[in-house]
Amino acid sequence: MSEIESFQAIYARACERKGGPHVLEAMLDKPLSSQALAKIGDDRYLAEMTKKVFQSGFVWRVVRNKWPDFERVFFDFDIQKILMMPDEMLERKASDPSIIRNFTKVKTIRANALMIDDLSDEHGSFAKFVADWPTQDIIGLWAYLKKHGARLGGNTGPYSLRALGKDTFLLSQDVVGYFTQCGVITGSAQSKRSLTAIQASFNDLQQQSGRSLQELSMILSKSVGDNII
Repeated sequence: MSEIESFQAIYARACERKGGPHVLEAMLDKPLSSQALAKIGDDRYLAEMTKKVFQSGFVWRVVRNKWPDFERVFFDFDIQKILMMPDEMLERKASDPSIIRNFTKVKTIRANALMIDDLSDEHGSFAKFVADWPTQDIIGLWAYLKKHGARLGGNTGPYSLRALGKDTFLLSQDVVGYFTQCGVITGSAQSKRSLTAIQASFNDLQQQSGRSLQELSMILSKSVGDNII
């Protein structure tokens, strides 16, 4: 596997492109602590997953505008109420004009509620399961959500985690382009081999810098591509 630049080199270039370290640092967001993550209600995890499922391949603004109706129609994403919905009710809700009428995606709400409920029984809460997952293997959590959840593969699961505050990098176009150009990956960034190589690179950057994966991902994305200020 080819090696990427040092964190110092990446950071220096990002600072140069964005107008200096103070400007760059102001652009960075930090993840929540494990303690804070564990306090988030499981209903909010289901809500965020659902939002990202509906935003995938769709206009994000439309989903945001309709989101209050999603909350109302689906009982504020109360896990137990969702699990009690029979197929007929789920189908009726999928035809409600106040939300985005996509029955395939609506079905993921109950399916993901079941995954969350199962893990909540095992770990005390789904939030604790997520909070305890080590960031050094964040791709393992991505893989778990893809395998056991519904339509949480690709970038949907990672974007859900990031939105909730779990420390994760994201495979944005700029990040993927960087690793491809450096020769760290070839072909699809979503292959197991590519994901393993990218995780190892981020782990190395984390050891060098002491930064979160989220900060590193954002710094890296701002050090390349067309987003120059």
